[in-house]
Amino acid sequence: MSGSLRPSPPAGPDTLPAVPRRERAPAGAACLAPDPLDELAERLDGFVAAAVHPDEVAALLESDGMTDDHIRLTYGRADSFALAEDLYARVERRHPEPQAPPAPPWHTGLTGCLLRGLVFALPGLAHVLAAPLLAGEHGRYGLPAGTVPLLAGALTGWTWNQALAHRAYTWLGLGDRPAAARALLTGAPAGALAGTAVALAAAAPGEAPAAVFAAGQSLYLAAATVLLVLGRERALLHALLPLAGAVPALRWDLPGPLRAALLISSLTAALTFAALVLRPGARRGARGRGGPPLAASLPYGLFGLGSGLLVLHAGLGDPPAGGAAAVLALTLSMGPAEWLLHRFRGGSLHRLHTLGTARAFRRAVTGVLALCLGAYLAVLTALTLAVTALWPGASWPAVPRLVTLLLIGAVLWLGLLLQAFGAVLGAAAVCLLAAAAATAAPAAGPAATGGAAAVLAALTCALLIRPTAHRP
Repeated sequence: MSGSLRPSPPAGPDTLPAVPRRERAPAGAACLAPDPLDELAERLDGFVAAAVHPDEVAALLESDGMTDDHIRLTYGRADSFALAEDLYARVERRHPEPQAPPAPPWHTGLTGCLLRGLVFALPGLAHVLAAPLLAGEHGRYGLPAGTVPLLAGALTGWTWNQALAHRAYTWLGLGDRPAAARALLTGAPAGALAGTAVALAAAAPGEAPAAVFAAGQSLYLAAATVLLVLGRERALLHALLPLAGAVPALRWDLPGPLRAALLISSLTAALTFAALVLRPGARRGARGRGGPPLAASLPYGLFGLGSGLLVLHAGLGDPPAGGAAAVLALTLSMGPAEWLLHRFRGGSLHRLHTLGTARAFRRAVTGVLALCLGAYLAVLTALTLAVTALWPGASWPAVPRLVTLLLIGAVLWLGLLLQAFGAVLGAAAVCLLAAAAATAAPAAGPAATGGAAAVLAALTCALLIRPTAHRP
């Protein structure tokens, strides 16, 4: 039947074997040649399927050297744009799944974050061990004897080491670990010296033991900064193990020499580990060039000062036992806080890749922000109640006091979130203003902290619900 296609008979003794690609068709049969456009569509299938416009396909064709003359002779289309439109129409759209973004350099898992929270809190046991050694006859400003030099040295160390950590983390982000080690090797001793000098200047007659303890505290803060920035949390935890001797000191009196030996051994271990970590890194590699300007780290130091003052206000407003429990709960909560910061970042990036409109993204990210902040405040509440139940002599916090503590926690978490996104200057200014108001008028402290939390929440919503804030 003319025009029909019949299968060729199988090869046998009286038939010729089939010739690949050039099989001779029976008489009268139509010879169908493959369409070159189908072959081209099959070859470029992956690229054309992921293209969002025919012009992308046309650009690929031109980059392959296809001229208009070649396209007319081979494919029967006028030019590359016409050929691209036909290819775009033939191939079904298939957009590949987005790859998960790489974890940021500051990210650790939940276990690592909890470990960091633990090493943030354990140094508080040093104050338990040292309390009988620092007791004096007269205090100042309504505080126990020796408190002023201790606070002055601690605030100096927090401010300096926050700025130093930012500079070292910036070098790590640039992939230059030796430069980060050199920055720590130079900056950590300078910070310890500054904290010691401020504590000695703030010490009154009779507060020499407190000034000596403040000097050791400054040395510890320098060593801890080195170990935390370079990811040696476990080494720092091992260095803090002698402070576990403070646990029986909560119930029973320990001899003074034993207390001093535990403190000195822990400090010595931290300094030794920091020196061992810095030594090989500082010797390797060429000196880094084009590093971050020193002024870029100043806002981070100011944020450390403001947040440190707010934490101190959380502990000074109560009787000593209740204040210590509040500060311990805040420091322990920094581990879960860091993990929730990463959860917010990961959730925002996921929605950036899956949602199609800016409005949907803003609504979703606002929900993620509220969920993470609420989870942190719930963790802080649980830690406060648990620490209060375990701390000897601590009474249950009244509702206004607990609300104030939660507001301080909200300020710290929102400030850390803004800092992680580079908006540290606004966070530092708000924290410093709130701390100054609470220092000048202690009765206005809760109102100042609540106002700071509201301002930071508004600033966070204004800056971080935009898609552009989360692009790499």
